[in-house]
Amino acid sequence: MQQHDKLFTPGPVEVSAKTLAAFARPMIGHRGEDFKNLYRDIHPKLQTLFGTKQPVFLSTSSAWGVMEGAIRNVVRQNVLCCMCGAFSDKWLDVARRCGKNAEPLQVEWGKHIDAKDVDLALSSGKFDAVTLIHNETSTGVMNPLPEICATLAKYPDVALILDTVSSFSAVKIDMDELGIDVMLTGSQKALALPPGFSLFSVSEKAFARAEKIDNRGYYFDFLEFKKQQANWMTPTTPSIGHIYALQSKLEEIFEEGIDARLDRHEKTNALVHDWVRSRGFDFFAEEGFRSKTLTCVKNNRGIDVVDLVKRLRERHHIVIDPGYGKLKGKTFRLSNMGDETEETVSHLLACLDDVLK
Repeated sequence: MQQHDKLFTPGPVEVSAKTLAAFARPMIGHRGEDFKNLYRDIHPKLQTLFGTKQPVFLSTSSAWGVMEGAIRNVVRQNVLCCMCGAFSDKWLDVARRCGKNAEPLQVEWGKHIDAKDVDLALSSGKFDAVTLIHNETSTGVMNPLPEICATLAKYPDVALILDTVSSFSAVKIDMDELGIDVMLTGSQKALALPPGFSLFSVSEKAFARAEKIDNRGYYFDFLEFKKQQANWMTPTTPSIGHIYALQSKLEEIFEEGIDARLDRHEKTNALVHDWVRSRGFDFFAEEGFRSKTLTCVKNNRGIDVVDLVKRLRERHHIVIDPGYGKLKGKTFRLSNMGDETEETVSHLLACLDDVLK
């Protein structure tokens, strides 16, 4: 039997045997009591992780489905897209394809979104919504969420749409306290579930906005999700396997304890950062704004990154990312999110040392 290649990529991440076993449980009908009980069981735990009293929705789609849905449900006409990397940059294109007037608040890749710049843009009075990615996976930048949310509090008519795809459950985010209007995440990053599923929650303000917006579509109509969730249902056929896996993962998260989980991500992240500094590499993301779940390493040593990735896989059956998009070869990315421990991350770093010798 071929040896398994372990993923240390920043999504999809390694999925444990326990989670995969839960994913493969026998099917149930998604319109019966068994499904309602499954949804009822996971819902309070999801609300705790989201930091919200609002309903949490289950979407059988990648997070991009909900990201597009948020544009269609919440943006009246003019949206400010905070852009600092490949994924946040893409939101501008998505918003325009949805027929909205989208304008960029663009910073150089590796830099963070500054709350002062958001304030300046919003002071024009022309925007009714803002898109922000909390943790920009392509560059390893984590944006200063509390400061940005404090700025948005000055503009009560502006809705905040937040992507927490690679920070959710690894970094503390309180949706209600911060005043986030749409908070969404995907399954395949820090939650360490198979890809193809997403979760989101929506504020009362955003629901009220959606009621007045036409052409919300059907698959991602937030009001349809709300109506169905009231009866512990989803608007369309859900991926039962993902929800079983999510149930199993939530049990693990609460068994470990949320604070312990956040602390574990801090510690594994610090191990990677120490390795980067001690091996003469640099960080692509600016200091003070670095992700807690992955590290984008700048290839300042001029190594052959593609060869590094290839040899790491051949020799140690470990997979890392050789840099996203235009950063391929100029960076490489190391993930510490999901189920990774100080022991597993130390093993990754030892294997990197071996290949770099």
